[in-house]
Amino acid sequence: MQTALGKEPLDLEQAANSATIAAVAFRKKLPERAVVIAYATAIQESHLRNLAGGDRDSVGLFQQRPSQGWGAVEQLRDPVYASGRFFDSLKKVKDYLDRDLHDAAQRVQRSADGTAYAQHEDEGKILAQGYTGRRPAAVRCWFPPDKRTTPRRAEAIRELRRGFGRLPLNGDAVMIESPRTGWSVASWGVSHAQAYGLTEVRYAGKRWEAADGHSGWHNDPKAPKDRVIIR
Repeated sequence: MQTALGKEPLDLEQAANSATIAAVAFRKKLPERAVVIAYATAIQESHLRNLAGGDRDSVGLFQQRPSQGWGAVEQLRDPVYASGRFFDSLKKVKDYLDRDLHDAAQRVQRSADGTAYAQHEDEGKILAQGYTGRRPAAVRCWFPPDKRTTPRRAEAIRELRRGFGRLPLNGDAVMIESPRTGWSVASWGVSHAQAYGLTEVRYAGKRWEAADGHSGWHNDPKAPKDRVIIR
């Protein structure tokens, strides 16, 4: 990914989890700052990976502990659920938007060394610019032909709507209300393309294709502005 703040390389799992975190924030109508805090926290706790274990009984993206009431193990291994629980707890932190990032994150996580979250703030800002849709076409993805999977578009759309909420559908397109929503949805599609066998994402005059993913987004005058086409 590349934005005005710099580049942030991710592997396929990290990209998919990053897209999911932003999607859940969209559903909960949270500001970009909340997404930055979530990214910095998840980078410190798991390197944006859905870990099966960790310190004591910690699991998942945010290393949340079932013994501390975060949920069952199988729930916390679900990035949508784990992100939702993180954001619900963050919203309960008084004036969290005005606090230093490490302070807000620590009040949610209560880790051994809360100051460690601060070192990932710049990374979080780069990811948030792209995945919240503020920087159009910032998220790109490539994987070799031997990593392509069987198309499961219907499953992809169901998972997308678990994150974002029930965005309206029209054929092979997701209807959107604003450019930021559109680019956030498009970034989700690109980041989950390998997992669900997606081959094409089109939106707002741009097109991404799995077969040429290393080249990023291409101009496509026929790509609509009121919907994101995911195939």
